Amino acid sequence: MNPAAVIRKKRDGASLTDDDILEFIRGFVDGGVADYQMSALLMAVFLRGMDSRETATLTRAMVETGSVLEFPGLSGAKVDKHSTGGVGDLISLPLAPLVAANGVYVPMISGRGLGHTGGTLDKLESIRGLRTGLDPDTFRRVLGETGFAMGGQTEDLAPADRRMYALRDVTATVECIPLIVSSILSKKIAEGIDALVLDVKCGRGAFMKTEADALALARELTRVGTLMGKQVAAFVTDMSEPLGLRIGNGLEAHTAVDCLRGEGPDDVMELVEVLGAAMLCLGGAETRFAQAAERVRAAVFDGSGLDRFRRMVALQGGDVSLLEAPERLHAAPVSFPVAAPEAGVITGVDPYGLGMAVVELGGGRRRAEDTVDPAVGVVLHVKRGASVSSGDVLATVLAADAESAARAAREWVLPAFAFGERADSSGSLVRYLITGSGERPWQGPESWDLPTP
Repeated sequence: MNPAAVIRKKRDGASLTDDDILEFIRGFVDGGVADYQMSALLMAVFLRGMDSRETATLTRAMVETGSVLEFPGLSGAKVDKHSTGGVGDLISLPLAPLVAANGVYVPMISGRGLGHTGGTLDKLESIRGLRTGLDPDTFRRVLGETGFAMGGQTEDLAPADRRMYALRDVTATVECIPLIVSSILSKKIAEGIDALVLDVKCGRGAFMKTEADALALARELTRVGTLMGKQVAAFVTDMSEPLGLRIGNGLEAHTAVDCLRGEGPDDVMELVEVLGAAMLCLGGAETRFAQAAERVRAAVFDGSGLDRFRRMVALQGGDVSLLEAPERLHAAPVSFPVAAPEAGVITGVDPYGLGMAVVELGGGRRRAEDTVDPAVGVVLHVKRGASVSSGDVLATVLAADAESAARAAREWVLPAFAFGERADSSGSLVRYLITGSGERPWQGPESWDLPTP
């Protein structure tokens, strides 16, 4: 294999053969292909694209550079969910135990936050002592005992992805659908799953800002996942406003506990129920979507979801007592109120600005190696549609010191609120469903069209 010939072929707009891709990726991991050659191929793909067959082969090559988790003692279906990231997106924390409580295994390998979006691992680690760096044997044991496990990517799961992403980050090739798809799916397939539900977010607080871009990504994720032999359903959901009322790692873990107690915010629970119902259907636990959503709700109110979560926290070394008093997860020393400068109706709350406020406070990362403070964040008191008077408290900033609290409030939190005379109706958070049989606007359970395995 001549690396320069493969780079030249893609540079000139030709399709790469399966052997081109497989040998290039193997050579990259083995040392026969240099970082600068991989960087050149990444830029060629960024400029020229890949078709679904090429992307599927790239995904398979990335998976084959490491191991695939196996669960020989677990006979049931394994289904995971992946979100493209947003602000206040804590969905995985209540979702996984609620699905597990209904008989579907959820082996969830998650990531950390970067920039204005939060990460599931950071939210989990706000629970003192909880370990997310699980070796495969521990991951399998937790999964077998609780029905779900939540950990980080190990050195042996799709190692090519980790090295390729580091190069993409410094070569301005992150925003490329074939590379995004192969990065997401290689990690998920390495989990040993049978099916995958995707939450592709669009809007100001999302990676994909427009509905058209989110649909394009969802289509390709679904096509390539299907080519890889997995059942896949993708939902395009709204991220023009933050989810829930608490933003920050410990704050969102608090909200997750509220959800499992039946006290979660309506918008968060809407997504939990839709995504959870899809996971139950793809996992073969339920044939009808509406009934599957009801089973997710039932696992909240009978306490079985919270019980599963509590057991996972204990098995992964976390302080279970914090689940009884989740406000201790975000005991920041400074509380700074942000008041409305005028009267009016809140016509929008910018999720990007609030996400950046958390970064400014030390609760997010500008670089992958940054550490985070789990206690800081922003608590919203109003959202779109609320009427406020001048001086009403819009939000409270939780911070390590008064100076950072005031700066975040002035530069990010207050400007995130838009005022007017009337707010548009928000409607459903779920906009589209994309499956192997096509796409359609989401209009409730009747929109579901995938057969039960």
